Amino acid sequence: MATDRMQGRDRRLQWPLYIGARFVSEAAALAMSVAVGWTVYKASDSPLALGVAGLVQFVPIVTLSLPAGELCDRLSPRPVIVAGLALQALCALALFGWTAWGASILWPLFGVLALYGVARALVEPAEQALLPLLVAPRDLPRAIARGSTAWQLAVISGPALGGLASAFGSAVAYACCALAFLAALAALAALDVRRPPHVDVAGWRERVSRIVDGVRFVKSEPIVLGAMSLDLFAVLLGGATALMPIYARDILKVGPLGLGLMRSAPAIGACLCAYVQSRRPTMRRAGPTLFAAIAVFGIATLVFAVSRSYVVSLVALVVVGASDMVSVNLRSAMIQLRTPDALRGRVSAVNVLCIGASSELGAFESGVAATWLGTVPSVAAGGIGALCIAAIWMAAFPALRRVDRMPRAD
Repeated sequence: MATDRMQGRDRRLQWPLYIGARFVSEAAALAMSVAVGWTVYKASDSPLALGVAGLVQFVPIVTLSLPAGELCDRLSPRPVIVAGLALQALCALALFGWTAWGASILWPLFGVLALYGVARALVEPAEQALLPLLVAPRDLPRAIARGSTAWQLAVISGPALGGLASAFGSAVAYACCALAFLAALAALAALDVRRPPHVDVAGWRERVSRIVDGVRFVKSEPIVLGAMSLDLFAVLLGGATALMPIYARDILKVGPLGLGLMRSAPAIGACLCAYVQSRRPTMRRAGPTLFAAIAVFGIATLVFAVSRSYVVSLVALVVVGASDMVSVNLRSAMIQLRTPDALRGRVSAVNVLCIGASSELGAFESGVAATWLGTVPSVAAGGIGALCIAAIWMAAFPALRRVDRMPRAD
């Protein structure tokens, strides 16, 4: 009996340990993103360089996310996360060295960012696949909302701390990020999670077949396919994150600390929204609520694009984050609740592929559009694009639009 009670206490420690590790790793990742954006734009004065920084991360993500998902299903998500965090720490140390050396040539920095994309391809599908192995299926919607709250707290603090550290020098930010990645690695390495079903794989052909199985499952489920592709195209067109260094330095003139606060503003709205959803999860009219959230996201992006007031811009970004969090939580619950345990890693990898494409490829799209059209018109066009995507997806995926009830935790 004493052993059973001890094991029960150990199991109860898993969830706080996971939340703490995710908080630290996400805060570090966002702080480094702010530092990288400021470093690249300061060194180049080019929107296109900001786009290239996103593109070099996108290539390894699109190439390796699916194999990483198969690896999670065949082994376990935990060792994959540990390997990815170790690589993230090495990348942060490399950027520290590049900055401390006073280098101005960007191609070594882009090379480190490509390696950082490899690390993210390992970490992100494993993080998504790990959560369902820590909680019971009936508790998953609420766990997603609570986990999102902790994640968004990291997204609030991470960019703000990254902007503050960058004000003292980007090397300071990179050094702190490396230490944070190592701390998260140690916490996740201590987790004892339920393993996915054991699979014996004979060779690379069977591994490729297993990867394709995850893609086939997504294609066979209209709700899953619609939810993933909606995020891909709405954020691909509507995201303005990559161009925030331009707004901070040239349009709003608020410097690196102001940039950090701008990057934190969407997370403030998202965190408030995630807290409300954790207390009162969306149980009815989930599909219509999802599309309404995308529409609000597009409108708020338009307001941010044309604003010349720092306060108005911050409020618009708060609304962007709140609407995006409604969408994220609803899509995550729909996807996870329709995915069997044996496919979680591979389906999560497809989802990460969509998210990575919308973020990193979206950054490249934003950089190119800003080079051709100008910064403000390109961001405004992105907001209009998000509204168009919501309308098109409502017609193209009626099953997603008609989703009503979400499972309720007991």
